[in-house]
Parts: sequence; structure tokens; C-alpha cells
Amino acid sequence: MKNVLCVVLLILVLPINAKTRTETAGDILQVALPLTGLGVAWWKGDDEGLEQQIKGALITGAITHGLKFAIEEQRPNGKNWDSFPSGHTSAAFSGAAFLHHRYGIEYGLPAYVAASYVGYSRCYASKHWETDVLAGAVLAYTVSYYVTTEYNDPNLTVASARFGNSDAQGILFSYSI
Repeated sequence: MKNVLCVVLLILVLPINAKTRTETAGDILQVALPLTGLGVAWWKGDDEGLEQQIKGALITGAITHGLKFAIEEQRPNGKNWDSFPSGHTSAAFSGAAFLHHRYGIEYGLPAYVAASYVGYSRCYASKHWETDVLAGAVLAYTVSYYVTTEYNDPNLTVASARFGNSDAQGILFSYSI
């Protein structure tokens, strides 16, 4: 994630206009966030998580593009009729929601901030209406909610414990490397 942020920060300081910088950063983040989800799953050796991220991204993408075809909402810049919902935003939130649902809010929160920036960039560049961005985010979050399960580290064991013949009770934590 640090490398992605470095690239985005580099783009933000390049000598190009603000609208182009913002749009370019959004373009990169819409791909980087799902790839970050895959990278975290791979790093943790979480094959189930890899499958869930891929499945969630594919379902989100299929629904997004199906809705674009069915609804035909004109973009704010008037260039075409595939504004609703925002594909960039749904892709970004697909990665962010996966990280949240699979690994917890400590992974999800920074990703949600980056995904929100993608949505902002689409509105700022006059590519989408706010409702397009909101729909893309809600769609991706909902798909992830149903496709992604919480990660249970196979090296961590948490169990209730009773100590001896007394009434003393507690929780036993065991982590193996």
C-alpha cells in the first residue's frame, strides 16, 4: 500500500493541471485497491481470501456494466451514456470492502479513504454524477458483504479456559509461527 501511495503522491505533485492529476490518481487507485486486496491475501497465504476478492470484483464488475448498459445515464460532460453507476468507484470500493470484511477495519479504513478519493475524482473530472459514485460504492460494499467471510488466522487459537478445580476462568491465547 505504501508504494501505491507514493505513486499517487508523485502524480499529485507533477507539473500538470489539478483536474488531470486528480483524474489520474483516481484511475490508478481504482486498480490499485483491488490489487492491494489480492496482495494482502497472498502475503497472508490466504487462498480463500484470494478467491473471494476475485469473485467479488468479477460480480461487482458484471453488475456495474450490466447497469450501465440497462440504464444509459448521460455523463455530466455529455460524452456518452454510460455514467450510472461509476465503474471506477465500484472497482475501488470492491477492494476496500474486501479488505474491511476479510481483515477488519484497520485494513478497511485507509482503503475506504482511498476509494472515496476515487469517487471524488470522478465527480471532479465531470465523468460522473454524485449518485453514480454513491451507487458504485454501495454496490461494491454489498457484493463484498455477501461474498467475503472474516479471516481466521490458522496460527492463532483463542479458547475459553478453566483453571484447575476453582471457579477461575479466562481466555487462552496461543499463536504458533
